[in-house]
Amino acid sequence: MNAPAFTDVGLSTQPAVVFLHGVGGGRHGWAAQQAHVAALGWRSLAWDMPGYGDSPMVTPYDFAHLAQALWQMLDAAHIDQAVLVGHSMGAMVALQAWTQKPERIRGLLLAASSPAFGNSDGDFQKQFLAQRLAPLEAGKTMGDIADKLIPTMAAPGGDSTPLIPAHQSMSAVPPATYRAALHALVQFEQRAALPTLSVPVLCLAAEHDRTAPPTVMERMAQKIPGARYACLAGAGHLLHYEQPEVFNAELEKFLKDVKP
Repeated sequence: MNAPAFTDVGLSTQPAVVFLHGVGGGRHGWAAQQAHVAALGWRSLAWDMPGYGDSPMVTPYDFAHLAQALWQMLDAAHIDQAVLVGHSMGAMVALQAWTQKPERIRGLLLAASSPAFGNSDGDFQKQFLAQRLAPLEAGKTMGDIADKLIPTMAAPGGDSTPLIPAHQSMSAVPPATYRAALHALVQFEQRAALPTLSVPVLCLAAEHDRTAPPTVMERMAQKIPGARYACLAGAGHLLHYEQPEVFNAELEKFLKDVKP
């Protein structure tokens, strides 16, 4: 199978950072972060998760196969080891990747995420899936879904201009991929992996995030040996779109913790 599509910034001789987007994202949503780490002397890759953008689908669509696709991409880019920066579902892929090949990971920045979604047969999961998939069942487009969902995920009362790229990314997600990603999401369970993490880890929360509340992320950080926890004031679930400069400052500080 072909490796996922990715945007590659920097020189092959530089240490690498890999950006992993969430359910409604895409590789172009990390442009501000890629530019920032390039200025710091890091190479960076931002992928289109399988089924997104120009990346082929994986079957079955689950976290084990998504993480395997990540290794395929790193192999294609000739990267032995990388710092993984994941947002939401992307952070879950990063945690899953740790369980497969920890020796290839130099650090983990887990943003607006959680270590588990719970049992896929649970009422909360069923309700979540039904709620998220209802607009598609009703014949709505991904653009329609983005119109409704994006404003609810950001901090209340914020400027909507920085959210335009988030809207563009979500509108471009193929409906079949969106369905597959949501079904995978509710199956995620990696709480047992947290105590095994032995690289620098930053759990980065956002004050107004209702999807991955700060309390959840703080608890996650407490279960990871030596992890740091930080929370972006005035931001919601789409924190790297909403506050790119503050996000980048936290990312820069974290990269200093990771030995080059």
